[in-house]
Amino acid sequence: MLAATETAAEQGGDTGFSILHPDIIQSHVLTRLDGPSLGSAACCCAALRYLSSDDNLWTNICHSTWPSTKSPQLSHVISKLDGGPRAFFSQAFPLLADSNLSHPSSSPPSELISAVDIHYKKELIFTKVQETETVTGWFRCSPLRIDLLEPKDVVPTSIKHPEGDDTCTDMINEMTLSWILIDPIGRRAVNLSSFKPVAAERHWLTGEVHVRYASIHGHVQCGVEVTCGGSEGGEMQVREVSLQMEDMDGMHLNGKDSLVILHGALEGKKGTGKNRVHEGQRRYKE
Repeated sequence: MLAATETAAEQGGDTGFSILHPDIIQSHVLTRLDGPSLGSAACCCAALRYLSSDDNLWTNICHSTWPSTKSPQLSHVISKLDGGPRAFFSQAFPLLADSNLSHPSSSPPSELISAVDIHYKKELIFTKVQETETVTGWFRCSPLRIDLLEPKDVVPTSIKHPEGDDTCTDMINEMTLSWILIDPIGRRAVNLSSFKPVAAERHWLTGEVHVRYASIHGHVQCGVEVTCGGSEGGEMQVREVSLQMEDMDGMHLNGKDSLVILHGALEGKKGTGKNRVHEGQRRYKE
């Protein structure tokens, strides 16, 4: 291959990608890229744009970024989106733009799907897909709270639970969370997480660490809390993963009011996906 490149250069011909067979580019080059890099490659030229639009490439990227997308239920929903897995990635990867939420032009979704993935030191420790109906009287009148674990459930991991005063710092630096909210009927998705924690604190009595993620939607905060504790063997356990909506006064919104915010977020403008960690933390502090 190198000899062919040198020959082409000596003859004044094209070098680089232009002399490679498209199958080689797609199978041995593009498969090594993550989502943002693949999107950038698609902007380089028409040939790369065509090769980068392959659904299998984007499906594999979605699976590696969010293991929850491997579930048959979610795979079916993603396949129905206009643009398929590539469109899903473009909706679910970035934070919402700084501008105010849009005024929804469609009816509120009757069902929401949460796809949640938590990694610690790049190792998957929790993944779940959960449906939430939004038309029941209980949902609309009660404070919104989506719990992914029952009160007595725990998710064991093989990772040693950090001990000592550096526990919270370790969690902030090493634990990432993605909470993708999907409207399966409207075929839209949005990521409600700040990706990295905005706060973490250790309970003085139990030793459990409460890790908080947040995204800001207008004047409402969407907060996700993860509670982690240690087992008798010293391994880390996930004991709670929940989502709630709060207004500026710290009051929890009910399902009806929360749905208005979430519906606007689903239809709102997405950001570029750059500097997600710093952007999410900046908005939370403001």
